Amino acid sequence: MSFMQHLRTRWQQANTLVCVGLDPEPAKFPARFANDPDAVFAFCRDIADATAEFACAFKPQIAHFAALRAEGALERLIAHLKSAHPQVPVILDSKRGDIGSTAQHYAAEAFDRYGADAVTVNPYLGRDALQPFLDRGDRGVIILCRTSNPGAGELQDMLVAGRPLYQHVAEKAAIDWNANRNVALVVGATWPEQLAEVRALVKDVPLLVPGVGAQGGDAAAVVANAKTPDGTGLMISSSRAVLYASAGNDYAQAAADAARSLRDAINRHR
Repeated sequence: MSFMQHLRTRWQQANTLVCVGLDPEPAKFPARFANDPDAVFAFCRDIADATAEFACAFKPQIAHFAALRAEGALERLIAHLKSAHPQVPVILDSKRGDIGSTAQHYAAEAFDRYGADAVTVNPYLGRDALQPFLDRGDRGVIILCRTSNPGAGELQDMLVAGRPLYQHVAEKAAIDWNANRNVALVVGATWPEQLAEVRALVKDVPLLVPGVGAQGGDAAAVVANAKTPDGTGLMISSSRAVLYASAGNDYAQAAADAARSLRDAINRHR
């Protein structure tokens, strides 16, 4: 089953648009992990196990693991997710973008080494840098379009032929780069008007929407501006608000409660 089929099946069967981000920061872990040499894996595994029923996707962020020299933990975590929760696709958030053989190696890293179902990529270098990812028709390629960070507009809002650059990226991704129907786009929850503009341009192409929760994005505005006619089309990502819902021994249950609450809030507006 391709990533897109996997995702659409999950939307329908689990009735959820929540993407659970897995961004480990040991300083925020509960005290019980203080002397655990396997804390990164164990904490992320516990959060994933607790939130799986509310998730349409998991999204581990590679830099959070690499900075801790925990790439092995990331490999084991994705293997666990695919074994214990095969119904939930896994997105590797790595924002890769490079040329030639380097891009081929990045694609192999994401899909062969880590076994991710999809990966986030940076389109700034153009199509040839994305082609090794796009060629993997069974995997998802999630292209940065209008990101959630405060400085996003410095480049993404620049006018090109009378329109902002992010609109050109959206159209190229949805039309020119989507021959295998495996493209999605990243558009931040902090920009609801731009979400609506992108949705109008890309029709039913899925959107990964970070920025709900800790970054201030509003779930109701995201759904109102960016859902597809069938009430899906979105992976609304939350990381810190779910991961660190509690610093006590109830951390896993608190994460589950936060994920359930976000799912229910989203569904009220679908």
